[in-house]
Amino acid sequence: MKIAIGTRNPIKIKGVELAFKRAKIAPIEIISIPVKTSVGPQPIGLKRTILGALERACKSLSRVIDAEYGIGLEAGLVELPGTITGFVDQQIAAIVDGDSRVSLGLSAAFEFPPIAVERVLKKEVEELETVMVEISGIRDIGESIGAIGYLTDNCITRLDLCFQAVLTALIPRIKPHLYPRLPKVDEVKVKILEFSI
Repeated sequence: MKIAIGTRNPIKIKGVELAFKRAKIAPIEIISIPVKTSVGPQPIGLKRTILGALERACKSLSRVIDAEYGIGLEAGLVELPGTITGFVDQQIAAIVDGDSRVSLGLSAAFEFPPIAVERVLKKEVEELETVMVEISGIRDIGESIGAIGYLTDNCITRLDLCFQAVLTALIPRIKPHLYPRLPKVDEVKVKILEFSI
């Protein structure tokens, strides 16, 4: 089975591979496609994060002939009242098939240090990773353990979050008899735009 993923990030690619393996959907061939999204490098808000994942999935699928699925993984700051900063970071996975049907999945969410969130919101830096490199001293932290790995002393890593998001997006595809109709890409986009917190 050929799968297109809208990233070159090796951790995201490995997360997809592990999720499909755990779901016993194998063997797979993953084709990595770099794509740009309309949400920029650091999406803020649930809508923009879902949209980024969806765009990555659709663009990668359209560029790989015979791919069964296009997969997009997007990490974004999602509003969550009652948290220290009012935001948590969450990975969202979108899986799109050849019929333009979509399934979404999410990872566990966590709080970034307030200084990182403040600097992104004030537009002092373009993305959270910049601040986490400064704090941790780990170059390319987003392509290794991730901020979550540093913050939890590797109890949870970015690979774990990518795996969680993809595996939860696979649920309707693992048990299709329980999910008779997946929404189409255009339907999901409309719902995203209508959604309000």
